[in-house]
Amino acid sequence: MENQKYSKRNLGIMWFANFFISACMTMVLPFLSLYIESFGQYSPEFVQHWSGLCFSVTFVAAFLFSPIWGKIGDKFGRKTILIILAIGLGVSIFLMSFANSVWEVFILRFFTGFFTGFIPMSQAFISTQTPKKIAGKVLGTLQTGSITGALIGPLLGGVLADSFGYGATFRFTSFAIFISAILVFTTKEFVLPVQKGTKSSYTSKEVLAYILKNPVFITVLLISAFIQIAHFSIQPILSLYVGELHGPENIAFFAGLAFSAAGLGNLLMARKWGEMGDRSGHLKILVILLFIAGIIYFPGGFVNQYWQLLIIRFILGVAIGGMIPVRIAYIRQEVPIAMQGEVMGYETSLRFLGNIIGPALGGVIAGNFGFSMVFFSTSFLLLASGIFLFTMMHRHPKLAKHSIS
Repeated sequence: MENQKYSKRNLGIMWFANFFISACMTMVLPFLSLYIESFGQYSPEFVQHWSGLCFSVTFVAAFLFSPIWGKIGDKFGRKTILIILAIGLGVSIFLMSFANSVWEVFILRFFTGFFTGFIPMSQAFISTQTPKKIAGKVLGTLQTGSITGALIGPLLGGVLADSFGYGATFRFTSFAIFISAILVFTTKEFVLPVQKGTKSSYTSKEVLAYILKNPVFITVLLISAFIQIAHFSIQPILSLYVGELHGPENIAFFAGLAFSAAGLGNLLMARKWGEMGDRSGHLKILVILLFIAGIIYFPGGFVNQYWQLLIIRFILGVAIGGMIPVRIAYIRQEVPIAMQGEVMGYETSLRFLGNIIGPALGGVIAGNFGFSMVFFSTSFLLLASGIFLFTMMHRHPKLAKHSIS
């Protein structure tokens, strides 16, 4: 009973911590290129080039270091690592307010990526305190915190930058991140009891051997990257596509609305999909979500009205909102608690790899074949992922149903 009480309390605290982290991480995105432009008289090509590098280096660093943070969390406790990540993230963004060159921004964005694993680590922190039968519901609830922050962050960041300047916005952002560190400090860390004979620690070699012996599990991890590639392939061209459909008037507002439509659908259904996964099986729900998203992406290439794009983006958000909680809940079921942080680190790393590949791939496809082909190729990738996972589940039915304490 005491653990259950603290689990609910920790969930509430981490919801707000994730809200602040997610809002702060997205708060600087609307004006990052403008901040670089303010350092001197640069050409548009120079600004675009360095904006892309500064944006992507965060994902590269996160891709490299997420498994390491996960392993350290398994060994020394996730609460301590969460506090370190929040402080490191806050310091990196605070120092960005004093940058005077693109190189300084680039280096600090790398360190931002180095400390970016807060939200995945919080998922592991809550997951190890949550009974398997409600893992999807609990993790879906936790995800709504980061989704809400991601919806509010860009809007708030733009308003603050216009009102107080870039430097003040970075400092405000860092202050909000430090609040997350304080919130984590008030939590109580514990893990649910495990079966007798279960190891209390694992080497990285043992973790990788555990993953590689389960082809269904490997498929789920790889699909984490494919989902991000599909989702992020649209990001570079969405504003341009909105401009083509709606015209140049108030393009920033209408592009932001198209982004937010997916976030709203995500927010509304993340917890519900997690609950459905608890009842019906997380892999089964993941297959359904992949098919829904794949089918809905396809007509995006045919729309000729802005409102049609909004509807498609909203339905996509509904489907995509369930993909993270059901995957994390599946990991909670399949992986021993003592190695969950490292395994989630690998899953997070693959997600960030998708974040790196997706925008570049979408830009190349749009440049060579047009906007519509980005939607068609994304649809194909998601449908192929769903078919592949469905095939692996039926080829290895025992592994698809297996779970351990």
